[in-house]
Amino acid sequence: MTNHIALFEPLMPANTGNIARTCAATGTTLHLIRPLGFQTDDKHLKRAGLDYWDNVNIEYHDNLDAFLATVPDQRYLYLITKFSNLVYSDQDFTDTKQDHYFLFGKETTGLPEDFMRENPEKCLRIPMTDKVRALNLSNTAALVIYEALRQQQFAGLELSHRYDHDKLK
Repeated sequence: MTNHIALFEPLMPANTGNIARTCAATGTTLHLIRPLGFQTDDKHLKRAGLDYWDNVNIEYHDNLDAFLATVPDQRYLYLITKFSNLVYSDQDFTDTKQDHYFLFGKETTGLPEDFMRENPEKCLRIPMTDKVRALNLSNTAALVIYEALRQQQFAGLELSHRYDHDKLK
């Protein structure tokens, strides 16, 4: 089982870099769907991902259809959007025999409206007030992936860590 974060036409290198770092920390595959609003060798992107960029499994897709063609079971594709009545934490991500794909939209316009209307059962929302247009993309990706991982008992992740000179002993 692998979790996947897919970014549809991301525009901001810092967001993508932060998401790449989260992917490195969680063993999550990152999918970037073109066109991108930056080069992946951009210094800001690498700065946000720091020295973890090389530890991220990244797949590039020329468009949304090309990405969708790589998702083996569409039942495990989730569209993260504010336009849904389904809350992300109510979804069941516990099946560790399946890959789970979390698709996030462009920072300025989200996912294509017609695509979301064709797939309302896949749309998941993070509850928030109406005081802001949207949450930050990298924060949203972290919330969703860690909820999936929590439900999956943090499979494959280090649950505790000790330093040689641990101050908490």
